[in-house]
Amino acid sequence: MITRRRTLTLFAAAGTLPALAACGPNASRDSGGEEGDGTLRFSWWGNPERAETTRAAIDLFTRKNAEVEISGEPADISGYFDKLATSVAAGDEPDVITMGGAYPAEYAARDVLLDLGTVEDVLDLSEMDEVARSNGQVDGMQVAVTTGINAPGMIVNRAVLEAAGVELPDPETWTWEDFAEAATAVSDNSPEGTFGSGKVFTHDSLDLWARQHGQILYTQDGTIGVDAETVQSFFEFSKLLVDSGASPDADQLVELADVGPERTLVGRGLAAFMLTWSSSLTTLSDASGADLEVVKVPGESLESGVWLQSSQFYTISARTSAPETAATFVDFLVSDPEAAQLFLTDRGVPAIEAVRQAILPELTDPARREVEYISALGEMELKPTWIGPAGSTAVEEITPRHQNAVLFGDATAQEAARAWHDDAVAAVTG
Repeated sequence: MITRRRTLTLFAAAGTLPALAACGPNASRDSGGEEGDGTLRFSWWGNPERAETTRAAIDLFTRKNAEVEISGEPADISGYFDKLATSVAAGDEPDVITMGGAYPAEYAARDVLLDLGTVEDVLDLSEMDEVARSNGQVDGMQVAVTTGINAPGMIVNRAVLEAAGVELPDPETWTWEDFAEAATAVSDNSPEGTFGSGKVFTHDSLDLWARQHGQILYTQDGTIGVDAETVQSFFEFSKLLVDSGASPDADQLVELADVGPERTLVGRGLAAFMLTWSSSLTTLSDASGADLEVVKVPGESLESGVWLQSSQFYTISARTSAPETAATFVDFLVSDPEAAQLFLTDRGVPAIEAVRQAILPELTDPARREVEYISALGEMELKPTWIGPAGSTAVEEITPRHQNAVLFGDATAQEAARAWHDDAVAAVTG
């Protein structure tokens, strides 16, 4: 599964549409004008299509709010957060900042983010799904706004299954053993280079695994909530998929770790399954040209482990000189039906029901399946989630390091799990 921070490796492109009028860095802070004067800076990461639709949304906002100028700052995900850290250290961060994973908690702990309760008169989140709204809270304070809802899911290419003569187990009741058996059968009965499972389990998969075992990766008070034994079983299952041939070998898995959708095995039509985020369905469908679907993750009928996750967040710098203007812009991004018809499900399934209804007629079949999957999960009793604690971004890097040691045979699952637990506890306790 792709990590919360990374989702898929995406490539941003500036200049897809004519450049918007822009002032220098932090123009809204340095202009010396009244609230709303100057240029707001807005940063995000994404591919060329996201840059194009985002700039179109900015243009729509500025047409409706002629007194405001927005300077868009798209970037490549691989360097986005390093650049953000540098700009924050210099006191030069954008006014509206797109974030993901645990970054809102980390920056909120450093007093970088605006308390959105101070601008609730122009940023009304009352119509947003409760889970989506609470996902943006740190210690009870709203510091981030969900761009859209996402959830772990299993992407399935039935054509690859059928070509291998393998039947898809019932997604309502299948177990991890059923998944491993089906994935191995696909690999065994397909041409060389085609696999059952197209990607090894990743950091967020560990959270899912922990939840299905009655634990959780991070507790609400910011500690590690999964024990070494459960991590060991997770590493053992990942190793089983490699050793059985259900997934590629360790070398290939490392190469596939952070590739874009068009380079994944599912995106190339070379895998039957991919455990990832539900919002990946559309991009993987486009890349593969196949009729893909997203189904429930194995093991959910025994104990639910999936959760509704904010795909990304919009945050506002506490140092902006135009907090209400920035909040008005964020409100527009998440609640304006016309803006939603530009974004569709690119930043996740909208978290406001009226907005979901507004985009339904515009959706492709894969995007509609994403919405239907989220709606089905919404009817289940799911475990809660919250922004990971400061230090949890380090855990995202700790997990593959120890998992790869197991996959390459450099450590046993037990050794790696104990080392992971020691490192993860140290990371979140500072």
